[in-house]
Amino acid sequence: MALSEDLFFLDPAFEGSLQSQIRQIVASAILSRRFLPGERLPSSRKLAKHLGISRITVTLSYQELVADGYLATRSRSGYFVADDAPTSAFDGTTADRTDKVDWSAALQRRYTGAPMVAKCFNWQSYPYPFIYGQADPQLFSHSNWRLCAHQALGKKEFDSLTSDYAEEDDAQLIDFIARHTLTRRGIQANRDQILLTVGAQNALWMVGQLLLGKGRKAAFENPGYPGVRDILRHTECALAPVDIDENGMIPDLVPPDTDVIFTTPSHHAPTAATMPMARRHALLEMASAQDMIVVEDDYEFEMSFLNAPSPALKSLDTEGRVIYVGSFSKSLFPGLRLGYLVGSEPLIRQARALRTTVLRHPPGHMQRTTANFLALGHYDALIRRMKDAYFERRQVMAKALADHELTVAGSASFGGSSFWMRAPDHVDTVDLARLLKAEEVLIEPGAPFFEGPNAPKNHFRLAYSSIDSRMIPKGISIISKTIRNF
Repeated sequence: MALSEDLFFLDPAFEGSLQSQIRQIVASAILSRRFLPGERLPSSRKLAKHLGISRITVTLSYQELVADGYLATRSRSGYFVADDAPTSAFDGTTADRTDKVDWSAALQRRYTGAPMVAKCFNWQSYPYPFIYGQADPQLFSHSNWRLCAHQALGKKEFDSLTSDYAEEDDAQLIDFIARHTLTRRGIQANRDQILLTVGAQNALWMVGQLLLGKGRKAAFENPGYPGVRDILRHTECALAPVDIDENGMIPDLVPPDTDVIFTTPSHHAPTAATMPMARRHALLEMASAQDMIVVEDDYEFEMSFLNAPSPALKSLDTEGRVIYVGSFSKSLFPGLRLGYLVGSEPLIRQARALRTTVLRHPPGHMQRTTANFLALGHYDALIRRMKDAYFERRQVMAKALADHELTVAGSASFGGSSFWMRAPDHVDTVDLARLLKAEEVLIEPGAPFFEGPNAPKNHFRLAYSSIDSRMIPKGISIISKTIRNF
């Protein structure tokens, strides 16, 4: 790799010759590891022209650095950082600079400290990864995705890669969502009622920004998705956690002065409870009577391999009160960061303007690659493979949990990809997760899903989306033994 001459700057206040200054620039860069062994320095001609000095000055500096062991020469190739060049114990800090900013006063908003579901990024190195939401490389069609990406890179679709979409989205992807994805949920929407987002989290954030603020109130499920609670706190609205039961959110517990309700009716996070049709109608009737807006996060509806999923809440809405949030993260892969927001045109128009202000649009190449993957049938084939695999894994896990008498506190009636578990009252599952990790078993503690200081600490989530069915019985056995010895 060749280093650019643009990395070199002369300091007019430097006390010494130009030659010694160049030596110091290069030696310091090598010692601090900004210039790495094997990298080629700019030619003496280019560097001299860039700095506006004599070429002989640069050449003499380079030669002294060769003599000191910092640089090496190669015949007809120029000067390179020597493979055995001196190094320092530089750790990336700037000890010679003092940060004099009072950040406690300068920071007007703080986003750290919110409870989050911990993620283990090297989960694939563990034999028993009972973790939620990660892509299973055994199921994903790498070759077909690669072909779709290559097609999006081709000359015919060059605009999808290079264009600034401004406020617009990829027409092919929007068309597929409208005609294929939403109709499966009983939802009818035109293109002006659909907006692509950087995942479901981005969609929920935009809704919070547009609908909430001081003087407004939002209701949300408890336990529930931690990301929603964090979004709501930053809007400075009043918060109303609403308890759930085996049928999801309880409408009668929603405060009558609520402005916006956030719910996961088809697949409650994290218990996987499904809200019955009667309760869905009751929720919509209450929202109509109290002039409330309902935000429906309809994640993982595709994983319906036991029973057909219930119709989306949005499909029952006759007044435009339901805002629908969907995502491809669970069915494709979470790193895709591609979701969609469906709502009335006035809302989508403002959400589109907000998105443009913050990030303009999701990357065009990813939009077109996804559109190709969906339109060519690869997505439906992937869903079929996932359903078959999840069905087998669920059966194996259900049997293992029953054999070891572990308590299932919730599971999706239609399928899903996880079980919501309850350990004995004395077990703190944060500590349990730490003990199990030492045994190469990964679980997700449940505490981040709860709101309030007296939240239970003995829940945890076991997912089967990323673990081979052959590994499940042994992993459950280790969990059971660890809980008994806790």
